[in-house]
Amino acid sequence: MENYTYSAVDRFLRYVQIDTQSDPQSTSNPSTEKQKDLSRVLVQELLDMGISDAELDEWGYVYATIPANTDKTNVPTICFCSHVDTSPDVTGAGVKPMIHQNWNGSYIVLPDDASQIIRVADHPDLSHQIGNDIITASGTTLLGADNKAGVAEIMDAANYLLTHPEIKHGRIRLLFTPDEEVGRGTEKVDIKKLGADFGYTIDGEALGTLEDETFSADAVKITIQGVSTHPGFAKGKLENALKIAADLVAALPKNALSPETTEAKEGFVHPTRMEGNQDQTVLEFIIRDFTEIGLQEKETYLQNQLDDVLGNYPGSSAQLVVKEQYRNMKDVLDQHPSVVDNALEAIRRAGLSAERRSIRGGTDGSRLSFMGLPCPNIFAGEHAFHSRLEWVSVQDMQKAVDVIVNVAQVWEERS
Repeated sequence: MENYTYSAVDRFLRYVQIDTQSDPQSTSNPSTEKQKDLSRVLVQELLDMGISDAELDEWGYVYATIPANTDKTNVPTICFCSHVDTSPDVTGAGVKPMIHQNWNGSYIVLPDDASQIIRVADHPDLSHQIGNDIITASGTTLLGADNKAGVAEIMDAANYLLTHPEIKHGRIRLLFTPDEEVGRGTEKVDIKKLGADFGYTIDGEALGTLEDETFSADAVKITIQGVSTHPGFAKGKLENALKIAADLVAALPKNALSPETTEAKEGFVHPTRMEGNQDQTVLEFIIRDFTEIGLQEKETYLQNQLDDVLGNYPGSSAQLVVKEQYRNMKDVLDQHPSVVDNALEAIRRAGLSAERRSIRGGTDGSRLSFMGLPCPNIFAGEHAFHSRLEWVSVQDMQKAVDVIVNVAQVWEERS
């Protein structure tokens, strides 16, 4: 891609200023209407590129096609996917992106909150970025590189392919989803309409990495029914549902089984929300492990802890409900090795050292894989996501564009 003027960064700087935060408490699809503000921009930009079928559906999904330009008839249809929403953990309103050009390795102090400091000691991948241009927010919001970096990279790659017909490729489908951050990113995807054979999410972290293994994930909701009475006449009668919930959380181990105490292939039991009163309280958890057996063991452990706590409250009861969220994509991808092999080759062709990784999380690709679209995750360059210290480098974004273009070319060559 010599002499190509990349558009990914310009697109990214515009996209992050559009607030697209999703809402886990919402029951609508998408969970927030403002996600469509960015999706409408994407559709118009795709139409302006000459992609005539770009559309935004009622659920907030953007579909578009880059037609094949090869004479080969057996090239699989490939999908590139990123999500438009940003995390509910930190506000995404009023993002002020800034580029720290030719970064020299010094602390990056974010100007709108000087307590927000990006240091190499806390972000080891920064050590590879000396001389690069680092994009951050201003200190009071997240940046939105998760996943607007991926969105911008796909859009730039689409522009490149459409303006460079000498790059031969099969039919390519583009998919931009809402609500990935709240676990509903594929809920309304029309797989038949998408019509792709294999896919790639562009939603990973470090340069050159491809993730082909994720957590398996469940959500747990515990509804505790206590015994309520007037506090002035409560002796021997009141069983406070809030205290029961607090006892359950306190019973969890302090040095294990939590996100803050686990790494690598270790799973966890993580309380994420508590709401209620003395009569009834709801606790929500996420359970993570790389195997379904591990999930079941952790859910049984949580049920046993709940039973032990309830033993101290004979008049109270509780209901524990498990909801499947996603499963480890590796179970599917191992059946389709070319999906990973072609992506690794595309990364190497971009002049990078290709590295396969497991991710302690999930992507839209986790669920898409089990919906019939084998879909590993390619790096987008995003770091410190879900925080005000989020950053991405210009050079990593441009390399991600190279890789997306290479993926399309490799599939055509090997078909």
